[in-house]
Amino acid sequence: MNSRQAKLQEDTSFRVLRLLQDNPDITQRELASKLGISVGGLNYCLKALMGKGLVKMKNFASSKNKFGYVYVLTPSGMAERAAVTHRFLQRKMDEYEALKAEIEALKNEIAINTLKG
Repeated sequence: MNSRQAKLQEDTSFRVLRLLQDNPDITQRELASKLGISVGGLNYCLKALMGKGLVKMKNFASSKNKFGYVYVLTPSGMAERAAVTHRFLQRKMDEYEALKAEIEALKNEIAINTLKG
């Protein structure tokens, strides 16, 4: 997964899976709001996750969702959530290390410029 768009899609899927595991009866509107994405974008993501068999939608009468649906991670969805969590964490650690190096380079640049001027 090299492209920036693919990484963003995986990050969104990770966050959706994570939120659904903790809040299966969350509405799409609430979920989209928590993620900072449009309801249409979330719907697209949910359909993709359901298409892959990672999430299923169940009718549940006592759900707070007015349509009575809950989103449930399937066993393969739970396994994928674990795998995507690992990849997400690795990407964030790599970003952190790159950011630390950039900050250090900027500090050195400032120190050199301060000595010169």
